[in-house]
Amino acid sequence: MNVQDVTNHFQLLKNSEKAIGMSAYMKNHFEFMGIQTPDRKKATSTLFKEWQVGKKAVDWEFIFDLWEQREREYQYVAIDYLKKSKKLLVSEDLPKIKKLIITKSWWDTIDNLASGVVGHIILEFPEQVKVMDEWVNDDNMWVRRTAILHQLSFKDKTDEKRLFSYCQRHGDDKEFFIAKAIGWSLRQYAKTNPQSVITFVENTPLQNLSKREALKHVK
Repeated sequence: MNVQDVTNHFQLLKNSEKAIGMSAYMKNHFEFMGIQTPDRKKATSTLFKEWQVGKKAVDWEFIFDLWEQREREYQYVAIDYLKKSKKLLVSEDLPKIKKLIITKSWWDTIDNLASGVVGHIILEFPEQVKVMDEWVNDDNMWVRRTAILHQLSFKDKTDEKRLFSYCQRHGDDKEFFIAKAIGWSLRQYAKTNPQSVITFVENTPLQNLSKREALKHVK
């Protein structure tokens, strides 16, 4: 398992014209090869099947090698691999995931790591929610956003008290990505318990953005 396997496939798919548009969409924070999601996943699907044969642990060296690559598609492959290998994830992987969160940070990678990877670990190892209690107070904004969003797909397994506590704690935060995360997490939970979310929003000081997002589909 190595980055060159991925590169060999990507070289056949790169598109300079699409790369310009994809980079612009990400505010030019990252370079792209111009490979869109369906093509990327199709190209790596066979590789994933080969890599997973006999695997008993996540290959973190491979993940960090992908993360070091210049083009953004490599980071997407790393996250795809983590999601495909989530049955192999253990609680001790959280510090490694945090390294990914604070490196080359932007919403595209953070949101996938938050709900698709970190959230899975917390469901599998509930005692690790104490790590989320630490992360929600972290100096790094993207780590805080991850903590707020980690229950995004939990539905009826959502720890309502913890979710509301996190949102209330950062309710006055004017940082766009935090206010947006609060609204998004509440909006998702509103699909499970709308009245609880309505009551919380009506009785909690929150940024207007958070309130709009939270109640978008319930009022």
